[in-house]
Amino acid sequence: MKLVIFGLTISSSWGNGHATLWRGLVRALIRRGCRVTFFERDLPYYAANRDLNAITGGELVLYRDWPHVTSRARREITEADVAIVTSYCPDAIAATEMLAGLQKPLKVFYDLDTPVTLSRLSGGEDVSYIGPRGLADFELALSFTGGAALTELKRRLGAAFVAPLYGHVDPDVHHPTAPLPHYIADLSYLGTYAGDRQASLQALLITPAMRRPKRRFLIGGAEYPREFPWSSNIYFVRHLPPGEHAAFYSSSRLTLNITRAAMARMGWCPSGRLFEAAACGTALLSDRWEGLSAFYTEGSEILVAQSTEDAIAALDLSDAEIGRIARAGRERTLDEHTSGHRADQLIEILTAARSRSGVPREERIA
Repeated sequence: MKLVIFGLTISSSWGNGHATLWRGLVRALIRRGCRVTFFERDLPYYAANRDLNAITGGELVLYRDWPHVTSRARREITEADVAIVTSYCPDAIAATEMLAGLQKPLKVFYDLDTPVTLSRLSGGEDVSYIGPRGLADFELALSFTGGAALTELKRRLGAAFVAPLYGHVDPDVHHPTAPLPHYIADLSYLGTYAGDRQASLQALLITPAMRRPKRRFLIGGAEYPREFPWSSNIYFVRHLPPGEHAAFYSSSRLTLNITRAAMARMGWCPSGRLFEAAACGTALLSDRWEGLSAFYTEGSEILVAQSTEDAIAALDLSDAEIGRIARAGRERTLDEHTSGHRADQLIEILTAARSRSGVPREERIA
């Protein structure tokens, strides 16, 4: 199977969660015999923070603007079995228009930001990566979020066939490593600053830090404002490339997962970083959202906090109990949530969609 992907970025993990997910998934697809070409507009802020320059066994096409890559894109689409357009791709609408009306390849839209998409539509805002026809030109819509989001993609955007494709982790990249002194923390949090996560961050990390002044807290991520309420026992790392994530998590006694507000309201929204931390053998402390129990068992594989008191209670658990939860969470992750598992699921979904749509199939699909 040859897949052509028009995405936000795979080359830079700066300020986005797409790149790490695509790297793991593309690597797993290539290992299964797929051919992958990824189109990415060469945006300045990603170019200045690029931590991947080529796809081993695949092709990364960096382009200045759509007119300069149109011929190459059309040629790759003609040779492809599947073409995937993603949320936040700067040229998503242009790529969709190029695909419209073609029998081959199978046309897929993958929304890695479904709750944000639906929230903006509800507020009457423009969604730059979806055109006036919604998802009517695609035979399949994949969603990073399950549950009610799938129904909404059909009802509001006219998706013909929908399926969840959740986050995942590449265990070759995220695994237990030796702790590093500058990352050691009783509770860490890795994530780009977002205003709609600030209340939860305040309740589950900042206030606990004030109430446990002898504990060490660590935040890693981009775009934090100067007026952020730091305290003397909260430390900061401005940006961590994926190669540093394992050391970051492995140096934490507990690590915090906070879900974007729109995603938490929708539910069924495990972030890729949830799986990454667990794969590193770090105990997870997460906010609560519908569907969480489908991915981890509360109390035995993950800790859940809805208040400052919950977070402090987790911090005060014994090392033995936190170690037990960390081991169970890692085992569940490796059993169900790796990039390889998602690649297998994707191939299965694409096979079903190709049969349903009548797109010609090769004898060997992967």
